[in-house]
Amino acid sequence: MKQIIVVRNDLKLPKGKMCAQVAHASVENVLKMLKERKHRTIAAWHDEGMKKVVAKVNSLKELGKIKTLAKNQGLTVCMIRDAGMTVVKPGTITCIGIGPADEEEIDAITKDLKLM
Repeated sequence: MKQIIVVRNDLKLPKGKMCAQVAHASVENVLKMLKERKHRTIAAWHDEGMKKVVAKVNSLKELGKIKTLAKNQGLTVCMIRDAGMTVVKPGTITCIGIGPADEEEIDAITKDLKLM
């Protein structure tokens, strides 16, 4: 089990901002999964140590492609839009969260992405 957060590298976010966006995506996706009643998946992920991976893409278009592939595979996905209070314009899409889910399911979509 793992969760992956995919960040837009083209935004060149400062490290602190990027970390905050990644945290938003991780929490948001778990909350979404609770609403979807995927409690067992969350519990299994928790029991295995809550593995998280942060990867990067170079554009909004690439991020959208990964999001579509994950949704088509039935994975829970959330998209993070920044409020625009500091670094980027309001509504800027910064990253997506996928899972937690079986590692093989996530890797089928994201195995070629570079780590952040």
